Amino acid sequence: MARILSACVSSGKGAAKKPVPVITLIPNHGVEGDAHAGEWHRQISLLAQESHETMLRMGVEVKHGDFGENIVTEGIILKDLPVGTLLRLGESAVVRVTQIGKECHDRCAIYARVGDCVMPREGVFVEVIHGGTVKPNDEIERAEP
Repeated sequence: MARILSACVSSGKGAAKKPVPVITLIPNHGVEGDAHAGEWHRQISLLAQESHETMLRMGVEVKHGDFGENIVTEGIILKDLPVGTLLRLGESAVVRVTQIGKECHDRCAIYARVGDCVMPREGVFVEVIHGGTVKPNDEIERAEP
């Protein structure tokens, strides 16, 4: 079973996000109260726990949200999802994968410490199709178009 391990927000861009008990996803906007929300294709970022573990094995102490991710997942290989894939998060939220990875214009603090960062390769970006609340331990499943 794929599930959400952590939901994170930040009020400023370029800052690590902080885990919170619940987030609200707003259609065509993103996470309520998050600095990256807006009418664009990268409304929400997801990163797999398995990607966090890659960095932990490299000796980097990272917490959920340190890569700027809104949602940390477990049990789903995010980076292998085709663009356009629909995912149901929790009971009612539906998101569409819009981008896999991203160009890093400024190397982050993690890259500066160890010479690598997983977000540019393994981070997944989505847009909100149907809103709802999302919290840790909610299930993730593919949704039908």
